[in-house]
Amino acid sequence: MDDLFDDFDDMVAKKHQTEGGVSTPTTPDSAPAASEATREAEFMGEAGLAVTGQSRMEAAFGSGEGDDTAVAQVAKIASDTSVGKIFHQVYRPWNGKLNTRWVRNWAILRYHIYGLFSKGHKPWPVMTKLVLFGVLITSLGDLVLLAVGAASGTEEISRLAGISRGNLYGHVLSFWFRNACTYPIVTALIIGGIISEDRRNGTSALYFSRPVNRRDYAAMKYLSVATILGVVVLFTLFAYYVGAILVNGEGWAYLIDTGLLFLGAFAAGTILVITYTSIGVALSSISQGKFFPAVSFLGLILGTKMVAFLIFWLFESSAIYLISPYDNVAHVGQWMLGLNYTYEHPASWSLVMLLVINAVSLYILSARVSSLEVTRE
Repeated sequence: MDDLFDDFDDMVAKKHQTEGGVSTPTTPDSAPAASEATREAEFMGEAGLAVTGQSRMEAAFGSGEGDDTAVAQVAKIASDTSVGKIFHQVYRPWNGKLNTRWVRNWAILRYHIYGLFSKGHKPWPVMTKLVLFGVLITSLGDLVLLAVGAASGTEEISRLAGISRGNLYGHVLSFWFRNACTYPIVTALIIGGIISEDRRNGTSALYFSRPVNRRDYAAMKYLSVATILGVVVLFTLFAYYVGAILVNGEGWAYLIDTGLLFLGAFAAGTILVITYTSIGVALSSISQGKFFPAVSFLGLILGTKMVAFLIFWLFESSAIYLISPYDNVAHVGQWMLGLNYTYEHPASWSLVMLLVINAVSLYILSARVSSLEVTRE
């Protein structure tokens, strides 16, 4: 064993003599102290020296030339080596001033709403934009019909499409065509990836790694869906009411007479928007894709309606309509506008059921948002 170490020392001495042209072997202990301090300063970027970034270490056993010798290689100084680069990195946290809480929340809301008509925000599919535009046009169909009747002087058209309890109720809560096709389809397209895409793509980690808490995140997602759906339902109702007054040239007396009816229809539409939004966002929070929330929402709204309708005709009990979110909203809307009920059970039952549906939906939303992933620095 001693002979092996002696041979190793001889080989090291010969190598230094051959490369450096020095007649006597050098060891790390014989190197000048100033040279070592200079190399250390050069490595740390001190003493005004330029940092070259060159490595001062090599692998003890190389891969390539010299492997056949099966002996350890001696470490070289930085000026002799040319392999690898080491950079001295220091993490410096950002100590700037953040925007206020509501500015950050506005950024989330703006990202979803502005994406419908502006670039640089949420890239909504073209089909979604076309469907929304088509629904807006069809929702204003009553106003167009009023304009045609006023232009042609046909009183029958004005009477048919004018402001009345039935027309205000039908604009918001009629099953066919609005709540059978347009409103559920619009809601399904909006809620398809509102939260599920964040869960699938890990975008929630980007939200929560910044000063955005989960309550604000859920609230802004909810408000984004409610705003878009509110434009489709409530804005078109307002445009229809104001447009009908302007087209027919009605005065303040007519506005006072029909104002309470409009407020009742607007309140019923608000309940519809809140209920559809709560159910849709809750379904989106339990999924990781667009298809499941959209299809589940359509199945829940339309499926419960059809099941309740079939059971009602079999057993003649309208209480079964309590399982249908749409029928609960329609029943409460009929009570608000003073229309004849199409249901036999009290309207208070439908109102309580709406509270239960929204409470359960919001609980599911909060529970699922609290389980979204987050990174910690």
